Amino acid sequence: MAEASANAELIDRFYAAFARRDHEAMGACYTADATFTDPVFEDLRGAEVPAMWRMLCERGTDLELSHSAVEAEGDRGSAHWRADYTFSGTGRAVHNEIDASFRFEDGLIAEHTDSFDLWRWARQALGPVGVLLGWSPPLQAKIRSQARESLDEFRR
Repeated sequence: MAEASANAELIDRFYAAFARRDHEAMGACYTADATFTDPVFEDLRGAEVPAMWRMLCERGTDLELSHSAVEAEGDRGSAHWRADYTFSGTGRAVHNEIDASFRFEDGLIAEHTDSFDLWRWARQALGPVGVLLGWSPPLQAKIRSQARESLDEFRR
């Protein structure tokens, strides 16, 4: 019970830091070899994880975030979170609904997976192109590769 409570508090601390755009506090919630994946940033590992959050926090100047439905049991947990922001690539407003799942080790996040509808995101972020082609594997692959390139450049 104490472990579940501590893990739920960790999830709350993580999202409270995200809402403040405090990437350092977010990064401190992860193990050194943590993994992260979502429909855009696939298979991030280790230092890539906090670097992604730093990039998103620094670029997301109008980010508004809230979280709910935090659950934790044993070494697993989950939450739902919402993000409203302007996508920097197009200047378009985005409202994203995300379901997160976590695995914990030694009181920190070891695995973090975010799930959301990439086509819905593309329709908002990319406008007409996203409406017409956001469902297609080639456009989704391009979104992923551009995100990866952006993260790699940011880390340099």
